[in-house]
Amino acid sequence: MHASTGASWRPLARMRGRIRAGSDAWKGLRGREQRVEAMDKEGTATMGWSEEDGGGYRMPPANMASIVDAPPTPSISISPRRDRVLVLDRPPSNPPIEDLSREELKLGGLRIDPRRHARARLGHYVRARVVLLEDCPPKEGDGVVFTGLPPRAKLNFVSWSPDGTHVAMAVSQELDNHGQGDETMHLHVAGVKDGVARKLPLPTLACVFEEYKWIDNQTLLAAVVSKPGTAPPERPRRPQGPRVDDWSREEGRKAQARTYQDLLKDVHDEDLFEHFGTAQLVTVDADATEASQVKPLGEPKVYVRCDPSPDGKYAILEHIQKPFSYLVPCGRFPKRTELWSLQDGKLLKTIADLPLAEDIPVAFNSTRKGPRSVYWRPDKSAELYWVETQDGGDPAVDVSPRDIVYTLDPQHASDAEPEILATFDLRFSGMLWGTDKLAIAYESWWKTRRSVCWTLGPGTRPAEKKVLFDRSFEDSYSDPGAPIMRRNEMGMYVLAALENSTKLLLEGQGASPEGDCPFLDLYDITTAEKERVWQSQTPPYLESLEALLSDGPGKAIESLEDVSMLKVRESPMDPPQFFVHSLKDSAERQITDFPHPYPSLKELQKEIVRYKREDGVDLQGTLYLPPEYDPTRDGPLPCLFWAYPREFKSRDAASQMRGSPYRFTGIGATSPILFLARKFAVFDGPTFPIIGEGDDMEPNDSYVEQLTASARAAVDEVVRRGVAKRGAIAVGGHSYGAFMTANLLAHCPGLFACGIARSGAYNRTLTPFGFQSEERTLWQAPETYMTMSPFMNVEKIKDPLLLIHGEDDNNSGTFPMQSERFYSALKGHGVPSRLVILPHESHGYRARESVMHVLWEMDTWLQKYCANAMGESGGQALEEVIAK
Repeated sequence: MHASTGASWRPLARMRGRIRAGSDAWKGLRGREQRVEAMDKEGTATMGWSEEDGGGYRMPPANMASIVDAPPTPSISISPRRDRVLVLDRPPSNPPIEDLSREELKLGGLRIDPRRHARARLGHYVRARVVLLEDCPPKEGDGVVFTGLPPRAKLNFVSWSPDGTHVAMAVSQELDNHGQGDETMHLHVAGVKDGVARKLPLPTLACVFEEYKWIDNQTLLAAVVSKPGTAPPERPRRPQGPRVDDWSREEGRKAQARTYQDLLKDVHDEDLFEHFGTAQLVTVDADATEASQVKPLGEPKVYVRCDPSPDGKYAILEHIQKPFSYLVPCGRFPKRTELWSLQDGKLLKTIADLPLAEDIPVAFNSTRKGPRSVYWRPDKSAELYWVETQDGGDPAVDVSPRDIVYTLDPQHASDAEPEILATFDLRFSGMLWGTDKLAIAYESWWKTRRSVCWTLGPGTRPAEKKVLFDRSFEDSYSDPGAPIMRRNEMGMYVLAALENSTKLLLEGQGASPEGDCPFLDLYDITTAEKERVWQSQTPPYLESLEALLSDGPGKAIESLEDVSMLKVRESPMDPPQFFVHSLKDSAERQITDFPHPYPSLKELQKEIVRYKREDGVDLQGTLYLPPEYDPTRDGPLPCLFWAYPREFKSRDAASQMRGSPYRFTGIGATSPILFLARKFAVFDGPTFPIIGEGDDMEPNDSYVEQLTASARAAVDEVVRRGVAKRGAIAVGGHSYGAFMTANLLAHCPGLFACGIARSGAYNRTLTPFGFQSEERTLWQAPETYMTMSPFMNVEKIKDPLLLIHGEDDNNSGTFPMQSERFYSALKGHGVPSRLVILPHESHGYRARESVMHVLWEMDTWLQKYCANAMGESGGQALEEVIAK
């Protein structure tokens, strides 16, 4: 489920929207069958498919498959006028393997679909309709369904016009059974009253970086293919020469980089990157019908960002330029940031001309030299701001100030110098704007986990700063909340403060030892007094705020009685539903009525379990039990742990309760919770905190000791509760959780019946410039790297281990080679093990065939090595549970 209100109102990290699921599809050739290697307990190695396996993709039990195939919940978006709801229907969550089999170009850290001139594997929608808010919750057939779209239309990048009268979208077609259809994207605009979508007279959209932006209520700025129909450059038959990377002339300059994937490899890759990345920017009216009404802006370039000013008169344009790099992804290529006039199409000023950035230190809080984060002030018709580092981007340099924020009026850009707005001694991380009298700035420092929130009056230069909050960002209990944003008269998002006051609305998760209890506070930034104006009514429900609804363009908040919110209500058995909530009288109205996505597990049992590690650190995990299961009556079940370690600098922060027992349980396509359908107990997310307190101690210095202590405590707890039996508990994880799984089998022999490790990295010498939250390099902490690497401790592993990896994993550090080399080491030491390589899959698995096969592999492994370990008495109890 997804809801939006035309733009996000969450600040900083909370501005990240929920990912819209879906897929882009092309009916191509059938994908290769997955490669499977295995070694059984007798030490006999097999490659490919055994007679027992049968070959090809396999299906898990039907009760698991039916949950995976559940129809996806639509996304909804509230109009800027707050009078309509856009309902977007999604295709099945897991596309066929043919869709993943289509050609992809791996260039500069990106994956590009050459047929569509866009990023590969984009999500999409299959239908859109607009419903009046007063008519919600909508039923099938309600509202105005968008028409005028091509058959088998796929909708991408759907957005409201600033005034909410139109909806724009990039439209392409799914090929039919005869391979017919237009797969490229074209910009369409639909009116919300009649729902008729019209294709604008533009060439194909170029969607590798930017696609389009609304300039005002009627005009759009779009990136289109500069030379439609031009074939991409072909690779020369004869190599042009050896590839040479020469660092001998850099005079000691360091170029450290983590293990990035999909980098450029040669001159031909450079040519392809430039071909597919290059776009022509154009402006076009939403009512345009002729190509002559389209106006070009600038020359074709590799534009990575186009951002119109709030008044629509200017634009920030950023483009990548040569020389490209084979060491780092395109985000570090030379970049030029320019200020352009949209009225006469002229370049006004170059804000930044950044060189290739191969030498950014690998330590956290490192950044690029020169101006960065160039944006518009949303509270001004047109005023730029950006930040520049004073430490050369190196956090090891001790300097004050460390960052300076500048502003610039574009009307005087040609002859005026930027003004200093504020300076910061930590790393500047963002700004929320309100008026000339009020803005909020954030800075933070990873090493100490410190976060400082400042208030300032940007109308004076330099602005005087006052500390609003100074805290550890690890400490969830002390989180005061984040400011809510509202739409102003220009359709931009600014701080939601009461009119003519110094009071802000702060929304927070309300973390506490009892679990999250979201809240809304009225906070006086002058006196630090706060008033709790709303809080989630738990139990049995969990409520959270999604957006401000009483914020139509130009509508100020005069009192709390003016405030209405979009909120979400859920419970362990009830899926999230959206409500309109008034603060005036607490009246509410439900606007969605989504069905339960998997009724067979509606009655699942869920409990957040709290227990202690032997060193006194509080741990927690979510224990799921099958419907109607009773441990006293039915006895223990085979149990699956699924976890992901996390690093902390504070024992107190590591011990804090996170999450809510009243949250609805979402079940993903490869979620361990699916194994409730197989009558397993599932201990999801048992915490494995890795703590390093003090300046001289890093968390990973005692990684193995803390990891194993957490595992033993978790096993003791589920056994104490009678839901699991020693020797019949499996452990698994994905990515860093896979790394954890392998380490637990190496350092806790016999504690787990078996392990499942998906898409992990197991040899830390192959990620020598840091991994996860580890800042130190292999040469700075060689013992830590070696001790933490399961590959270096493979001789200690005796328990069965299933390895699964996507053949096209693009995640930093988790090359498929990690699983292949680790499996070779396991085979060499006679460990019962199995390796599954999934064709065309990346770090996460998407194709329906892949997802189903992964579940079959996991189920087969767990039945063989975990369920069978229940023994005769346990097996009899289990059969009774299954029969019931």
